[in-house]
Amino acid sequence: MKTSKHGWRAGAVIAAALCGTPLALAQAPPAAGWWGGSWTCTIDGRPARMAWTMVNVAEGDCEGSVCTQVAGAEWRGKFSDNGSRWVPLTNPRRGSRGGLYFNHADGNRWFLPRPIDSRTKGWTTWQGQRYPLSCRR
Repeated sequence: MKTSKHGWRAGAVIAAALCGTPLALAQAPPAAGWWGGSWTCTIDGRPARMAWTMVNVAEGDCEGSVCTQVAGAEWRGKFSDNGSRWVPLTNPRRGSRGGLYFNHADGNRWFLPRPIDSRTKGWTTWQGQRYPLSCRR
């Protein structure tokens, strides 16, 4: 199965069921995530905004005259630092304790732990250094 450009394997559960692959290995995105929606953030003390939405996706492939199409869903994120243009956040994945790892458009890895009272404090990276990232609803 092809992996979407945003990191989740679209329709992996459906494809896994058709191929006999155990569902635990399918790596499909959760139907709901605490990170979904709009956030007001600060990044290294500067105001910022973040948003995550679940979108429908479909992928297909043909071999000769036989074609298949798998529909699914994936998370798409975006981030605006200090009023700048929105840039994509990619490759969202849950940490072992429920936090969210993801990548900024520049490829750097970011992390936010599961929120407490609608607030979360994590980190970004830039040029090998970690910087504070905090967000609230």
